[in-house]
Formats: sequence, structure tokens, C-alpha cells
Amino acid sequence: MPSRTPGASDAPAAATVSPGAHPAAAGLLTKPPGAPGSPGPEPTTDRGSTPGPASGPSSGPPPGSVSGSAPVPVDRSELPRIVPRRRLGRRLAAGAALLVFAMALSSVVRNKAFQWSVVGQYFTTGAVLDGLLLTLWLTGAVMVLGFLLGTVLAVMRLSDNPVLRTLSWGYVWIFRSTPLLVQLLFWFNIGALYPTLGLGIPYGPEFFTVKTVNLLGPTLTAVVGLTLHESAYAAEVVRGGILSVDPGQVEAAQALGLSRRRTLRRIVVPQAMRSIVPTAGNMLIGTLKGTSIVSVLAVHDLLYSTQLIYNQTYQVIPLLMVATLWYIAVTTVLSAGQYYVERYYARGSSRALPPTPPQRLRVRWAAVRARLATATASGTR
Repeated sequence: MPSRTPGASDAPAAATVSPGAHPAAAGLLTKPPGAPGSPGPEPTTDRGSTPGPASGPSSGPPPGSVSGSAPVPVDRSELPRIVPRRRLGRRLAAGAALLVFAMALSSVVRNKAFQWSVVGQYFTTGAVLDGLLLTLWLTGAVMVLGFLLGTVLAVMRLSDNPVLRTLSWGYVWIFRSTPLLVQLLFWFNIGALYPTLGLGIPYGPEFFTVKTVNLLGPTLTAVVGLTLHESAYAAEVVRGGILSVDPGQVEAAQALGLSRRRTLRRIVVPQAMRSIVPTAGNMLIGTLKGTSIVSVLAVHDLLYSTQLIYNQTYQVIPLLMVATLWYIAVTTVLSAGQYYVERYYARGSSRALPPTPPQRLRVRWAAVRARLATATASGTR
């Protein structure tokens, strides 16, 4: 058995290189690992780590080109065309809905019983416009006063004082439990309970007194009754909006040393408006239509003004259509305003604001034009 020289296994085995081989290949084969210029061991990466970008040039040619030549243009006409999924059920439902809408619109327009000429005649008369102005004034006054009183009631409901909390809860309970018409009739006949109202020292002399009948006329009675009714709902709307704010916001404000009033005014209320505005907008539209109920008190609002006219001319349907069209027009304007107010208070809740209706129309028109251009280009081929 041949003898083994000590340390012979520790030396790297020399590799033979054929004559005419590349010098770099000869150097790679003859240099041991770790020597200068020799390739080291392959780098290892931890499990789950993302390899970094390659520092050298890419190993393969770019797409659409041949190695060592310029990029070859790709004929897009040979590429497969992506066709969207055809939703037959959705198209049938849309067609049926459009058919029903067209039939209903045709029946309204072509029905001579509506007397559209009479509608156009009374649409802008002075009596109708005066009633419309009073309706708008009632709506604005009731919403402002109702939300002022409702905000106070909401703060009382959230107070730590049990007396204030109980009184606020009792107010909301009573006025939400009673129908609006009953409340208006009650306030209209309040003189039967309290013939006179006075101001003075309790259980002492009175400074002045006034008859309730002279103080509360039909219009003021309508304002008082609608305000007290709306404030009960506004209190719950404001309270729900305040409770929707993250408690961490209040804790951060307290850590900064802000007072409770300033925290409510500068931190809580601006964030609560995102929850308050949609419901408040619905209440505004509901109040606009709800003012028509004051016609039972002989308040000359929009509906009562049209009633006075058709009681003389007996043209009930055309005059009711006049009131209906004015309610629809005002509600449309209020709905558009509500949309932009909601968009304003949604600035911090999302990365991008929702598009406005004109922006949506422009996007859809651009999409239609692109489809028409594609169809025209495919037809010319």
C-alpha cells in the first residue's frame, strides 16, 4: 500500500487545462477558493428575505428583441383582444327598467287630465311664489333653531351630571313619541291652558303679561312646534356624531392640556361632522316637505297657497302638480348642496375625494369616445 504524505490532502488538487483554453478559465481552475481574483462561495440569503436588484447587466435580451440586434416591433393586431364579460341579466334588467320608466313618463306627459297648460299658467304666479318663500323661510328657521337646541340637548345627554342627562333624555322621549300634527294642534290651542303669559318673580309680582292668543299666531306656532319637534331628532343626530369620534382623539387633546370646551369645538365636532352631515341633510329635506303640514293652521305656505287657488278654480290636479314640481326643484338643489358639503368634510377620511357629477360625466364621455375610436379603427381594418 503506497504511503501518504502528511498534508497532501490539505493542498488543493491541481486541475489540468487543455492547450488553447481561455486564460481566465485557466485562472479560475488553478486558483484556490479565497485567493485574490477567485470566485468565493455563493452568497446565502435568509429565509423570507427579498433579494436585491442585480448589480450587473441583465443576462437575457430585452423582450421583443433578438440577442445582438435592435428591438423587433410587435404587431398589436396579432395580439389577442380582451373582451369584457357579457352580463346578459344586467342588461335585460336595465332594459326592462328603462321600458317601465318610458311608459310611466309617456302616460304622465300625454295624459290630458294633468292640464299642463294650467300648470304652466300658475307655476310662477305671485301667490305661489309667496308661499314658496314662506316655506323656505320656515325650513331654514326650524333647522337652525332645531340644531342649536339639539346640540345643547346632546351635550346635556353626554354630561356626567345625572340631572342634565335625565332631563335631556325625557325631552327627547316626549317629543319623539308624539306625532307632529298633534304637537302643532296642541301649541295652536295653548291659550285654552294658559290664557295669559307673564314675566316676573316666582310667586311674586309680575312685570308684564300678554294674552297667549295675541302672542302665538299661526306662523309663530308653526315655528315653535316644528322647532321643538326637530330638536329632539337633532339631539340624537349630534349625539351619534360625537360618539362616532375615536376616544383616542379626546385623550390626546387632554394630554395636550386642552379644555373640555375647546376639545369639543376644535377636535370632536369637526370630525363628527362626517357622520352628522348626511343625516342632517336628510332632516333638512324632510323638514322642507314637513312644513306642508302647517297648512292645517292656515299658514300660507306653498301647499296652502295652491289650496286657496284650486278652492276657487276647482282645478285640483294642476295646482297640486305646481306644488309637487316646486318641491322637487327645491329638493334637487338641497340634495346637490348636501353632496358637496359631504365631500368637503370627507377630505381627511380618504386619500382621494369622490368625483363630482361633472367629473363623472367627463370620464364616461371619454370612455365612450375611446370605444367609438376603437370600433372605428377595427372597422377600417
